[in-house]
Amino acid sequence: QVQLVESGGGLVQPGGSLRLSCAASGFTFNNYWMYWLRQAPGKGLEWVSGINAGGDSTRYSDSMKGRFTISRDNAKNTVYLQMNSLKPEDTAVYYCARPRSGSYGSSWSLYDYRGQGTQVTVSS
Repeated sequence: QVQLVESGGGLVQPGGSLRLSCAASGFTFNNYWMYWLRQAPGKGLEWVSGINAGGDSTRYSDSMKGRFTISRDNAKNTVYLQMNSLKPEDTAVYYCARPRSGSYGSSWSLYDYRGQGTQVTVSS
């Protein structure tokens, strides 16, 4: 069955960096766009970034552009999110997700599988 397993979250000081990973299994990984989303405490789901199947096209939410970098290694069935210059407002649970179709956005209805999430806390 399809599984997505995130890792790499943790506590980091403002201005610091983290690299999240999402290991995929149970489907042909290099056929799909993959996305990162996040949900902060008490807030709604927020789309963060996406990468196409070949890894040569990316999308970013405006608030993350320039600070976050998405990448993938199709040989390892893994998608990554490098997060730099982290801010307290980046504190959230971060999820990777597989889209149902070509659409993307900040609604779980657009994704057919997601991982369990990894907590990122940015605090001094």
